Amino acid sequence: MLAQDVLAQQQLSEACGGDPSWLCQLVFEQTEMTWVASIADRGARAVLVLVLAWVVVRVIRRQGPKLANAMATSREAVARTDETDLTDQQRIDLTLRAERARQRTQTIGAVLTSVLAGLVWFLTALLILDLAGVNLAPLIASAGVAGIAIGFGAQKMVSDFFAGLFIVLEDQYGVGDVVDLGDASGTVEQVNLRVTRLRDVNGVVWYVPNSEIQRVGNMSQLWSRAVLDIDVSYDTDLDEASRILKEEADRLWHERLPDMSIIDEPEVWGVERFGADGITIRLVIKTEPIEQWKTARELRRRIKVAFDQASIEIPFPQRTVWVKNDTGHTAADATVVDTPASGGETAD
Repeated sequence: MLAQDVLAQQQLSEACGGDPSWLCQLVFEQTEMTWVASIADRGARAVLVLVLAWVVVRVIRRQGPKLANAMATSREAVARTDETDLTDQQRIDLTLRAERARQRTQTIGAVLTSVLAGLVWFLTALLILDLAGVNLAPLIASAGVAGIAIGFGAQKMVSDFFAGLFIVLEDQYGVGDVVDLGDASGTVEQVNLRVTRLRDVNGVVWYVPNSEIQRVGNMSQLWSRAVLDIDVSYDTDLDEASRILKEEADRLWHERLPDMSIIDEPEVWGVERFGADGITIRLVIKTEPIEQWKTARELRRRIKVAFDQASIEIPFPQRTVWVKNDTGHTAADATVVDTPASGGETAD
């Protein structure tokens, strides 16, 4: 009996190790098969590891954005905007910075969540391989050699990752920004460490590797500006035209429309240039991010109506056309047709 107990204990140790779990011991006692007990024990451990990894990843995906918010939100972004000693411009500036911090939080949170989740699943795979009895030492050594070889062959991908890291850390742009990346421009839909995805005005989705981005034009960081160059004819009273431009811009400013938010007093910068057909007056409006285009379109419509009411002419191209017949007349006998700015007469 003693010899049988010793043999059973040896078989149990062979199947479940020196410190057998209750599950392995139970399966061995019921089946008396070492390989069944070993598979049951390792399978249960593998399932437990997978469940724990799934729980950790779920927590990371839920808490990642909150962690990124704590890391990325600046003191200015979280400052209260309802203090009585703040001017309207300071309050607007704080609001825009808070929105910018929110956009950056989304970008950092997405990248951080992906990196941590990938790390958790990688470690889980190593633990499962160890439970399966695979010797990890040669595997890790081989992975190191393979990593060096892949690193030489995948320098482009490594460059993409480093470029993406600096894009996120330097807050060059984030999800929701309107950017010009050189070969493509549009609204950023996703930023990760390898590629930036954006959608242009035609709805085309562009995937731009981060290492190929040589320069970035961000048209929606903190605030934007609508620049309107309005042409008037040479006989226009420039002071009157500038006054009308200012009045229409101020009227839109005070209306505070939700999708045309002007955050500072509009400015008429004056005469921008003398053109071939008219004089250009420049009007500039500071708006909230991405709202400069809607604001400019609405202002152009209102300016056209106001100019029509004030009989201010918006010039169109004027040309003098010489018409020469084939009757042998000289150039002095040719007919001259003048096309002035507003339906002029024809001179014969």
